[in-house]
Order: sequence, then C-alpha cells, then structure tokens
Amino acid sequence: MRVVFGECEFDPGERILRRHGSVAPLSPKAFEFLAFLLDRRPEAVAKAELIERLWPATFVTDASLYNLVAEVRAALGDGPRAARYIRTLPRYGYAFRGDARPAPAVKTSRTPPSGPCLVSGPREWLLAEGSNLVGRDRDCDVRIDSATLSRHHARVVVTNGAAAVEDLGSKNGTYVNGQRVDHRVGLRDADQIQVGAVALTYRTEDPLPSTVTRRE
Repeated sequence: MRVVFGECEFDPGERILRRHGSVAPLSPKAFEFLAFLLDRRPEAVAKAELIERLWPATFVTDASLYNLVAEVRAALGDGPRAARYIRTLPRYGYAFRGDARPAPAVKTSRTPPSGPCLVSGPREWLLAEGSNLVGRDRDCDVRIDSATLSRHHARVVVTNGAAAVEDLGSKNGTYVNGQRVDHRVGLRDADQIQVGAVALTYRTEDPLPSTVTRRE
C-alpha cells in the first residue's frame, strides 16, 4: 500500500520513494529497511531484528545498520538530532515516527485494464511496466504465502509489454517450462513458471479481469 508522510510518498509496489514529487534514490537494503519500519509503525524494532531481517544468516556489524539509517534519513531530508521520521532508541533500535497514512487511491475506469499477468488457480496478478517482485514478503508485487518461496524469490520485468523472469538467488529455485532459471529468461504466452512449489502461468492478456489481485 502506498503511504504518504510529510513531503514524501512511499510506493512499495513500484519500489519508489518520492520526495517533493521527485524520486529519492535508495539502495535495495535501505528501501527494505524503510518498508519494514513503516510496516511496523509506530512499534520500535530492535537492532538485532533489523539486522536479521536485512542480512539473514550473515555476520555484519552495527556500523552497516548505522550507514543504512543515514542513507534513509538523507533521502527523507531527515536528521539524527531532529529526526522527523526515523527515531533512534539508544541501545535498542529504531522506529518510524510521524503521520504516515494511505495515499489517495488513483481513479481508474470501471473496466479493468488488460495486459500481461501471472495466474495461479483462481488468482491473478496484473504485471506493471518495470520490475515486479515475486515472493512471500509484504512488499512483493506478486505476494504468495508459501514457505517454499523466498522472501524475494524472483523478478518479472515488463518492458514495452514484453516480459522476462529472473531468479533472485532463491533457495528452491525458479523454473520456466521445467527448466531452471539461471539468467533472465524471456516469457511467452502460456509459459509455465514454478517458484518453489507454486505453479504460475504467464498470460499476455488478462483472462479473468473480475478476479485480478491489484496493488493498493
């Protein structure tokens, strides 16, 4: 769900942070850090939990987290001494502060748009132009609640209506028509994609518009 706070707009679907209407660049780790704090707001999150979330099964020092916080604050126009959004809890962790609220819905026509999508049983996910994350994390565009998927399992990139899929180092792999994906693979209508234990079908048109799962 897109949220707005102050002069900022955070869009997890498009993986974009805007400030004063312009894109504020964030590294993938910094974006995930901000998304996690927004999702848990106003709860404070311990440094140990943040490190495990951002660098699972990897030894990093607190300095890595401090650098990430500094990057996010710079993108938000925030600061450690007069923090408007990222609050530091000494010897504990961080929390998001401020009035973050859902962004106003974008008005659309009554007829859902057609286009490339992924289908699994009765569910569909319409794919947006650009990057579409597939996984079980909350910030994924194609979110699938299955323990066989990694948090960020794969990515489907749509460019001018053409799509390609790539694996993101997932534990259980990504397959297209039975072949394991080890590089970006172009997709054609009716291609069968497997992520973990979940089967998906790629369609170039939206066959069931009334049941599409869309971004908020």
